[in-house]
Amino acid sequence: MNKQVQVRKIAKNWYHIILMLGVVLMLFPFIWMFLSSFKTEQEILFVPPTFFPLEPTWNNFVSVCSRIPIFRYFLNSVLVAGVSTLCVLITSALAGTVFAKYSFPFKNLLFIIILGTTMIPFECYMIPFYLMVSKAGLIDTYTGIIAPLVITSFGIFLMRQQVETIPDDLMDAARIDGSNEFGVFLNVVLPLSKSALAALAIFNFMFGWAFFVWPLIITNSSEHFVLEVGLTMFQNQYTVEYGPVMAGTAISVLPLIIVFMFFRRHIISGMAMSGMKS
Repeated sequence: MNKQVQVRKIAKNWYHIILMLGVVLMLFPFIWMFLSSFKTEQEILFVPPTFFPLEPTWNNFVSVCSRIPIFRYFLNSVLVAGVSTLCVLITSALAGTVFAKYSFPFKNLLFIIILGTTMIPFECYMIPFYLMVSKAGLIDTYTGIIAPLVITSFGIFLMRQQVETIPDDLMDAARIDGSNEFGVFLNVVLPLSKSALAALAIFNFMFGWAFFVWPLIITNSSEHFVLEVGLTMFQNQYTVEYGPVMAGTAISVLPLIIVFMFFRRHIISGMAMSGMKS
């Protein structure tokens, strides 16, 4: 018995060591980026490289704030991520409820097709989508930037799994009390899906905040640039100004870290609840 306990302790210790190594490997690029934002351009290119700045400087942050309208780009990113998140919450909650609680022809087939789209990279249908947006006259507009983000197959799947855990008796009781189907959705489904909605909101906000390729090709004027696209102004065909890029990237990552630190419990509980079935 003691031998089994000892083996379990050793296995648990190794498990923790492997997890810590994984954490270090995942955090290292962010730590390197943050420290490099305080280095001079010459020190960033040192061979062998230095880990900590030899002469810490704020010049990179000053350069970012003075050479590009970073606060405008920051607000654009907030607008794109915020509006797209709101749209995804609405569309995913409605579609997830329909797939979970209502019957209609080819429901399962349609749901399988929606899940299948998760395996198709956005780059595969980006050009057709660009042509559609162009025909609609939405090039270089906030609406054009947000358009691909208003509905996601992952959001539909997550909300379907969550709504399936809601007992039908609760929804029937609301109908008996006089609620129509939309009232059942507002008064029963949404209150019981707060954790899943919070998790979906955080995931989608983080995705919308880091959205890069589509805003890059859809925007022409700098006033519509999101933060990630705005940072490309520090590079050209021949050179990259690594210091300002590191500083700007550190600024762009900060909101995501804050969101995750404050709402990490909602992410875990939402994902756990989405995998349960009644």
